[in-house]
Formats: sequence, structure tokens, C-alpha cells
Amino acid sequence: MTTQENAESSAMQPESGNQDAGQDMSPAEIQAVIDRILAKDTGGELPESAADAGVLAGRAQALSRLAREHGDYDGDQEDLQERRALGRVAGLSTELDDVTEVEYRQLRLERVVLAGLWSEGTLADAENSLRELAALAETAGSEVLDGLVQRRSKPDPGTFLGSGKALELKDVVSATGADTVVVDAELAPSQRRALEDIVKVKVIDRTALILDIFAQHAKSREGKAQVELAQLEYLLPRLRGWGESMSRQAGGQVGGAGAGMGSRGPGETKIELDRRRIRSRMAKLRREIAAMKPARETKRANRRRSEIPSVAIAGYTNAGKSSILNRLTHAGVLVQNALFATLDPTVRKAETADGFGFTLADTVGFVRSLPTQLVEAFRSTLEEVADADLILHVVDVAHPDPEGQIAAVRQVLAEVDARKIPEIIVLNKADAADPIVVQRLIQREPHSVLVSARTGQGIEELLELVSQSIPRPNVELELLIPYDRGDLVSKLHQSDAEIVAQEHQETGTRLSVKVREGLAAELAAFAVEA
Repeated sequence: MTTQENAESSAMQPESGNQDAGQDMSPAEIQAVIDRILAKDTGGELPESAADAGVLAGRAQALSRLAREHGDYDGDQEDLQERRALGRVAGLSTELDDVTEVEYRQLRLERVVLAGLWSEGTLADAENSLRELAALAETAGSEVLDGLVQRRSKPDPGTFLGSGKALELKDVVSATGADTVVVDAELAPSQRRALEDIVKVKVIDRTALILDIFAQHAKSREGKAQVELAQLEYLLPRLRGWGESMSRQAGGQVGGAGAGMGSRGPGETKIELDRRRIRSRMAKLRREIAAMKPARETKRANRRRSEIPSVAIAGYTNAGKSSILNRLTHAGVLVQNALFATLDPTVRKAETADGFGFTLADTVGFVRSLPTQLVEAFRSTLEEVADADLILHVVDVAHPDPEGQIAAVRQVLAEVDARKIPEIIVLNKADAADPIVVQRLIQREPHSVLVSARTGQGIEELLELVSQSIPRPNVELELLIPYDRGDLVSKLHQSDAEIVAQEHQETGTRLSVKVREGLAAELAAFAVEA
């Protein structure tokens, strides 16, 4: 690393050096290390010396700071109670001191240190990204002990952070007693192995962390299959082996196998066998997901046949999409102050103030650098957004970087061919937002509305904007319906039709209406001249 890069290292980097430097630490520096280790006992509130050293103190900024987690419209939240029925207990780690002593262990986070690079943008952007990583780690069930950001123009191809900073990271891990390092990027397999060899604890990247959260929160059969497929796609190029795992299986008559002619040769290594099994499992999962797709498409086709407008709720994770759905439809879906709390889409019926019905679909949340494996695996779910007539783009206006959230969501919408769909920016969490930030976003996004799913502020304005934006009945008819066909008059009052005028005449009921094309064909026999 250059001298300039060292000088520009983030203030979030702890002042941990090599062993010789540690022996010359001043009493204040020693106290800062002690405060960092004991951060858990102080409830996350660290003294200024530790905060200046860059400790991620308190709650991650991506999480809400409101005292109440649920609103009056969120229902009993039985799913949330079930999710919290089993939790991890701090201080019961059984991890080995050296990760290289085992062949493979399932991802399990407990006490973690975060590491990231500041290669572009401002320092505030880099810190916000690391705080979001802290929120992801907390959602996965871990305890975040420390975090550091290094100023580099590009990642080191060998160890991502560079050999010198990797050694400093090792000192931080030793000082805090962490058993995992989480890197705020997607690591190449060689980078992860090299970094593990240096820090001597488990190293995972941002993609593996998000996949772990999805595996914990998936509930439906389709959701579980999608997550497993994404995990296997991520694991396949990162499969490793030690000792006998790399040896050749006996072929032919070697070792008494006695397989005979046609089977002689080097045979498969165990790691090759594992890769083949993973590919077979991935192929099976793709077939299962493809078999589930017709059922979802049939439901979607039925809604299109009924010409019911569809509205999809999209947005950054933890922006309040499920709370908006509960407020508008009383759906009672799970609401939790955590990232990626809900994965499976939920579709409910809603109505505008003047009685026009539409469907409201809650979708999976987005995040910066959403893993490509997840976008591909959840493509069938994201089609709910691509086939919608209107998108409610929910933004957490109380977040430190709402513009970054909007850009990240629109990038994913472009990947699923949904950028041309009309969009309403829903600035949620108005009760916790900075008025200056709110005004800045309103000026930047003219087609927006300020709401609070918790207090109900702006919900009526949101419904009115939805009513103006969804497709309305566009076929004008003059009808004379006989009195013995009162069922048709009742149908016009109950369906999504706009009755402009109604008059009772001697031969029947005369109506001026606006209806959709499907209903217009059914009523064509009763049309009269205007």
C-alpha cells in the first residue's frame, strides 16, 4: 500500500498494530482496547475514545430506531413470535481456534469483525455500507464487535485488504475475541482462503451472509428451493478439500476393487464427486422451480382475465413494505425491524376510495450489490413486479442514504425488465425523518408521497395517487337493461365499473357507464344510441 493510502485510511480502523507495537501502547490506547472488548456489557454505548477508533457502536443505521416495532395495523404477528422462539445465546461458541483444522463447516455467525474497502465515493458512503453490513450480520444472529475500512484504489488480488492490513485485521480479531470476519464485498475463492490463512478464523463475504439470512427466513416450498439453488451456485466454485478428499478413488482392480475392464484409470477425486452431486442437485432444483412456475402464472393470468389492476410494492429491505401492505389491506404479514424479514410474496385485494379494486403484492426486498444468484433464483418471484400495472417504490426516508437505496432498487428493477412500469415513490417513516432530507427527495422525485405506515400519515394521499395511476375503465357505453335483468345492474354496481348516470324508464334501467373491455363484450347486447 502507498504512503498516501496509509494516510487516507478510514477513521474506523482500530489502532491495533503488531505485537511489538502493542507492547508500547499508552494507557489510553490500552483502555480503548478494553472498552472495545467489553462493549457488549455496556449495551453498545462506548466511550469517545472507542468511538473515535471506529467501533460500530449502537444499532446499525439500516435498522429503525423507533421504540415500537409494530403498528396498530400489523395484526398479532404470530409468525414473528415463532421466529423468535429459537435464538442464539452469546458466549457459547464451539468454534476451533484455527479454521484450517476442519474441512468444512456450515455457516454460523456469532462474534464478528467487519472489514470493507473505501475505493470510491466519500467516507460517509463507505461507513454507511459497513453499517448496512452490520445490520445484515445482526439479522443473521451474530454479535458485531468491531469494523474497519481501508482506503484503497482497488482490492488486493491476493488477500483483498493487502498483506499488511490483513495482519492488522488479525490483531483486531485477537483483541476482540471474534470467531468470524465478514468482508463487505464478494470475495474470490482464492482471496477468502488467503485471508483465512492470515487471520486464522472463518472468513465469509457479503454474498454468503445474505444467502444465510435467506436460508433462515424462507418458509414456502418455492422460496426454500430458490434459496438452496442460490446457495449451491455460490458454493460450487468455492468447494475445498483436504487430505483424503483430494486423493484418487481406486479404479480397476487396484486395492481389491475388482471392477474389471473399462473402469481402470485414475478415477474421480472426492471433490470431483462432490461437484457432480452439487450439479445434479442444482438441475433437480431448477426442474422443481420450473414446475412451480405454472401455478403462479395461472393465478396471474386469472387476475389479468378479470382485468383487475395489479400494484406491486418494491423497495429496499427494511424500508417498510410489509407495514404499508398491512396498513392498506390489514393483511397481518410479518413485520420485523430486520433486513430481509419477509421473502415470500403476498398478494391481497384492496380498493380505492371510489370503490375500484386492485391487487397489492408485497415482494422480496432489495439491497446494494444483491447477489446475482439470488436475482436469478428469485426471478419467478420478481415477475410479480415485472407484470404489475403500477409499482409502489417504498423508500426509508429516515435512512442516512435514501438516494442510494433508490438507485439500488432501480438497478434491480432494470434487471427484471420493470423500469418502464409507472412508479410512485413512497417516502415512508415520515415520523422519524429529517424535514430537510424529505424536501430534498420530494424535489428530486416529483411523483412521490410522504407517508408513515406506523402513524397513518399520508395513507389517504397514497390511496388517491394509486387511484389516479392504475388503469381505469375506458369503454363508454349507453345501456338499457330490462327490469328482469336486474342482476346486470347489480353487477355493474359491484364490479370495477364507473356509473356516470342512471335513470329508470318505462322499459328498463338506462345507464351511462365506463367499463373494462371484458365486461363491455358481455353488455354489448343491451347497448343503445346515446
